[in-house]
Amino acid sequence: MVTIASLWLSLLLATVLVWIASALVWMVLPHHKSDYRRLPDEDGARAALTPDLAPGQYMIPHLTEWDPAKDPEGAKKFAEGPVGFLTVVPRGLPNMGNKVLRSLVFYLFVAGTVAYLATRSIPAGAEYLTVFRFTGTVAWAAYGFAIIPDAIWFGRPWKTVWKHLADAFLYALLTAGAFAGFWPG
Repeated sequence: MVTIASLWLSLLLATVLVWIASALVWMVLPHHKSDYRRLPDEDGARAALTPDLAPGQYMIPHLTEWDPAKDPEGAKKFAEGPVGFLTVVPRGLPNMGNKVLRSLVFYLFVAGTVAYLATRSIPAGAEYLTVFRFTGTVAWAAYGFAIIPDAIWFGRPWKTVWKHLADAFLYALLTAGAFAGFWPG
């Protein structure tokens, strides 16, 4: 029987490899540079949003009642547009140290989940490709699939979703290699 403790090296290696790959994807590769566009009148939008807008998620137009028959004015606002979602974060430069740490914890959590499922599904001494396929599939689902509902429900462009799924596939390959390469015999 394979235990999670016997996979400590795979867990750490997968976490570090994915963290490095993620840093390279976001800081070096150009494919995410077009994910966010500039507003036509950024200064006007910033002024309209007021400096005291609290961090959180906002919707425009905001409706308290989703039935157009009960709120015809709200339905009119949707028809006229714009319709959108806005995430506001705290003012100031981002605390990169905090974000790096949270990312590492997330990658460790995914690797731990992969390890848990693999120990329950794959016997000791399994072939490299068996371990690689299973752990890679679980890692890809964990890293990538959560973004799909953002496109379905909240208008995230599908082009951006496909890029995230490609990134997740890279992370899954690295995770799978870490587990398959050190799978207990």
